[in-house]
Amino acid sequence: MSDVAASQNAPSPDAVIVEQNEGRSFAPRPKKRDVHGWVVLDKPVGMTSTHAVAVVKRAFSAKKAGHAGTLDPLASGLLPIALGEATKTVPFVMDGRKAYQFTVAWGSQTNTDDTEGKVIATSDARPDEAAITALLPRFTGTISQVPPQFSAIKIAGERAYDLAREGEEVVLEARPVEIDALRIVSHDGATTTFEAECGKGTYVRAIARDLGIALGCLGHVAHLRRTRVGPFDITDAASVETLRESAESAAVALLPVKAALTLIPEIPVHRDAALRLKRGQSVLLRGRDAPVESQAVYATSGGVLIATGTIAQGEFVPHRVFNL
Repeated sequence: MSDVAASQNAPSPDAVIVEQNEGRSFAPRPKKRDVHGWVVLDKPVGMTSTHAVAVVKRAFSAKKAGHAGTLDPLASGLLPIALGEATKTVPFVMDGRKAYQFTVAWGSQTNTDDTEGKVIATSDARPDEAAITALLPRFTGTISQVPPQFSAIKIAGERAYDLAREGEEVVLEARPVEIDALRIVSHDGATTTFEAECGKGTYVRAIARDLGIALGCLGHVAHLRRTRVGPFDITDAASVETLRESAESAAVALLPVKAALTLIPEIPVHRDAALRLKRGQSVLLRGRDAPVESQAVYATSGGVLIATGTIAQGEFVPHRVFNL
């Protein structure tokens, strides 16, 4: 990011106006600003995704913000947060592949499939590394997975975790998920640490639960960290402390809107075509190397993001346009 761009996007320090009222001082809230871009937060354990969005929004005094995929309070790691026009690119991040490192504690199953819940079953058995390794192929590729009862999936308009907390019986149907890779990082007998690469909708807690059942020893997630989400990895991450440190450090953490689109093709267009796309009109792509068909692309003009869309029979059809 250039120094000019950073200065434009950095939270400007507001002059503090102090009012005296019965011996107390009051400072007005900073004025909300139009801020556009992505902050890839390294969310700490114990923080909800909603709270994380509030922290980022406050750091930039931003008018609009949202996250690209919930991360459980007991989990740490990447939580991409979109500001302003970047919220239009959230689906491209949410639909991307994800990577996790997680530790399974053997010998007990909980009703939440992690350490937050109550123990519902125990076992004295403990798996050896060879037995776990032999089982991993059953948990890779496209598999059928029942989500945890305590999950954000909606049942008749209600979140499953809300129903479960109220003591209602939650029955969720199995659904196909894709697990690209599942490998052992370390094993000490009582616990095993894994790395997983998977697609949208995969629950790591369900992997731990089902591994424990298949091994006959039961298990639950004791530690979970997300290390990649779509185009973002841990090298893009900023801590809560960094955002709160200063306006300058927060500005460095702000990535451009199109950072979310690096996994799909970029189509440079000239000014006239950009104006048509801005109006929601399709444009015919010319040139020997112009693509004829594509399900997901984005157009830029002079390096500025103009629109996302599809290409059909050589014509760029805009789906979302940007005001940057």
